[in-house]
Amino acid sequence: MLKQIVIAAAGLFMSASAFAQDASEISKVQAGQSCIGCNLFQADLSYLDAKNVDVSKSRLRQSDMQLSTFDDWNLSGANLSIANMFGVRFNRSNFSGADLTRANMVGAYVGNSDFSGANLTEVNISGADFSIARGLTQHQLDRACGDNSTMLPEGLKVRPCA
Repeated sequence: MLKQIVIAAAGLFMSASAFAQDASEISKVQAGQSCIGCNLFQADLSYLDAKNVDVSKSRLRQSDMQLSTFDDWNLSGANLSIANMFGVRFNRSNFSGADLTRANMVGAYVGNSDFSGANLTEVNISGADFSIARGLTQHQLDRACGDNSTMLPEGLKVRPCA
């Protein structure tokens, strides 16, 4: 019986480590280098200024990206769920197919970024400027929340956050 418990515990540990962050991949992105499909779970990318970085299909879940400037980034297909993007700037970036579930985008500026097919479920965009964002639909915004200072493309609206 003890042997079975030890084997089960080892299996759980090995599967959990497959989801742990990769410090070398995080360091690469912190240095402004691309890292496609990387595990950047809980990465500290706050206060950075980095352009032209490709982190498509990467796992940025619970990452801290606040108060950073990330122009021309490729985040297509990335997992940005529960990420802190307070006050971030993402001009001309690609969020197509990205999962932003429960992300904090309060005060964000996304410029001419593409949100085609992005999941905005429970994203807080209060005070954010999405006024020239591309690929944004009312269906996506129906799942997000904002406030009266949230700027959106003409004809789109967002419900108030509770």
